[in-house]
Amino acid sequence: MTSPGILPTYQRPLNSMQAQFFRRSFRPREKYVILLVVFTFGLVCFGTFFFLPEFRGSNSTADSVYKVYDQFKRAGPELLIPPPPQLEANDDSSVLRLVRHDHDTQVDPHVVGDREKLRAKIEQDGDLKVLERPDIDGAKSKSSSTSRVDSHNQMDENVGREVDTNSNNNNAGIITVPASFSQKYPVITDGEDSDPAIRKKRDKVKEMMKHAWDNYVRYAWGKNELRPISKRGHSASIFGTLPLGATIMDGLDTLYIMGMDDEYKQGREWIANEFDIDSLIQSDVSVFEINIRFVGGLLSCFALTGDVLFKEKAQQIADKLIPAFQTPTGIPNALVNFKTGTSKNYGWASGGSSILSEFGTLHLEFAYLSDVTGNPLYRNKVDHIRQLLQSMEKPKGLYPNYLNPKTGKWGQHHMSMGALGDSFYEYLLKAWIQSNKEDNEARQMFDDAMAAVLKHMLNKSSGGLLYFAELKFDRPEHKMDHLGCFSGGLLGLASKALPTSSSSGRYMDVAKGITNTCHESYDRTYTKLGPESFRFTENVEAKALKTSEKYYILRPEVIESYFYMWRLTKDPIYREWGWEAVQALEKHCRTPGGYTGLKNVYNEEPLQDDVQQSFFLAETLKYLYLLFSDDSLLSLDEWVFNTEAHPLPIKSVNPYYREAAV
Repeated sequence: MTSPGILPTYQRPLNSMQAQFFRRSFRPREKYVILLVVFTFGLVCFGTFFFLPEFRGSNSTADSVYKVYDQFKRAGPELLIPPPPQLEANDDSSVLRLVRHDHDTQVDPHVVGDREKLRAKIEQDGDLKVLERPDIDGAKSKSSSTSRVDSHNQMDENVGREVDTNSNNNNAGIITVPASFSQKYPVITDGEDSDPAIRKKRDKVKEMMKHAWDNYVRYAWGKNELRPISKRGHSASIFGTLPLGATIMDGLDTLYIMGMDDEYKQGREWIANEFDIDSLIQSDVSVFEINIRFVGGLLSCFALTGDVLFKEKAQQIADKLIPAFQTPTGIPNALVNFKTGTSKNYGWASGGSSILSEFGTLHLEFAYLSDVTGNPLYRNKVDHIRQLLQSMEKPKGLYPNYLNPKTGKWGQHHMSMGALGDSFYEYLLKAWIQSNKEDNEARQMFDDAMAAVLKHMLNKSSGGLLYFAELKFDRPEHKMDHLGCFSGGLLGLASKALPTSSSSGRYMDVAKGITNTCHESYDRTYTKLGPESFRFTENVEAKALKTSEKYYILRPEVIESYFYMWRLTKDPIYREWGWEAVQALEKHCRTPGGYTGLKNVYNEEPLQDDVQQSFFLAETLKYLYLLFSDDSLLSLDEWVFNTEAHPLPIKSVNPYYREAAV
């Protein structure tokens, strides 16, 4: 309370000196000085808070900065905040370095590269999973290929101990490379062709990958796919609106293979921190698509890096697919609900049938998953499918595209080397290759199936073009899908894998013919990119006739066959055709926001579909990159590619198979 007649301080009038003081305190120059002081103080506080190292594990200032950057990136990747520069390592810093055993204090540039730093960071970061080492004692590495390491990188068995970071010696903070390092990871950053012109083309493909990835990060991070023209996520894909990060899952091994380490680390951290399959809302997903893109992509990354995070995530996803196998026959349904575990088939699929190319394209991933986890469940599921198919009667030795999972009977007698059938045949051959040619059941089924296909479905046009027609109740439809163009590479691979077979020469002849026909389907369009389907009539060869067949959605199958045929024949025409495809993609499909498909490949100015498919990064660009690489990069003697182009190691030949101890 104040005395009567005396005003409170805040109500008293100012005297002349006080008024003059307050008038002076708000002059413009003084305002600027005060504002500058406040701003500087805030900046110092902000920098101190964010840039001080965190006191746990093996941390560094660089780690702390990257964590802050990561939070900004996840909050708004469209801002494209550039990452802070890497700190240079020196003898006195706590930043991890690798040294050669014959140079105690000098860093060999051949040993310490971006990939080695990344690997070391992954191993040392306490928040990340521990890496596994392959069991190489019993492995027979038949070639230097992917796992080759130059002699100057071989490590002495006596090194590998961690130096005490608290000691006073000059090597404090340095971790020497363990003896097993050279055998722990496939060295996949090599593979440069001896021809400078070819290396330049490969560099161009890598730049295309960066353009596709950067725009996905900018406009659709965490979404399944990118709309490069609308510059937003694609919510009408086969995965719908579920936040599955399909482009990340599908494209991560491509980033690793191309040596794009910052981008790879970015994708890995999303999988580690953001992908939670248990939190997904109720929605049906394709068992087939989830398997080949997600399970296959994660297992490929596990094989390439040894990072158990990928194995664990792959197993979590595969476990969500298992309820689809709960049918009277064990043939899985096409769709499964991750939340409820219920499954069903497509209503349009021949009276509720399962589809041959879908339930027949699980073996590579499930068999490998069983081997690396030690859980036989996954292999048992796909082995049962194989045994059931082998025991069934096949019309003319052919496999119809539909099988009822309740009755165990074939649905509509529709046979195709394209959509609905394609990758079933692919996995018969590749399962045999993956097993180091011990899975004789798969080999016999492939031989028998191909004998029937070549006899009843292979045709030659009046112009001499080979193609696989479709059969519907014994009536041929002279149409071939873009999807079916993988068969050129498949038969070429069969010729290599079966050199003593009586069919080997025939396989290669057909492989060359089919690949040539598929190139013609590209060459006979204005854009030099092929249609979804093409037909053969008296007047038309290798051209689409229906509007619904004239689109191109960045598909990889033709380029896939170029890759295999180049590796197997060394005919330079396949690289020439691949470069034609690169130029066509750049001219018609590249936009400032990424790559888009086309609605009509025959138009001079085709409408764009505004979708950058995840398989463009996983397959199309990967096969182009490998086409312009040396054979040592992911050698076909040590790796087999799943139908989404994710490389998986061949058992007993590739030391990175990493089979779990039983």
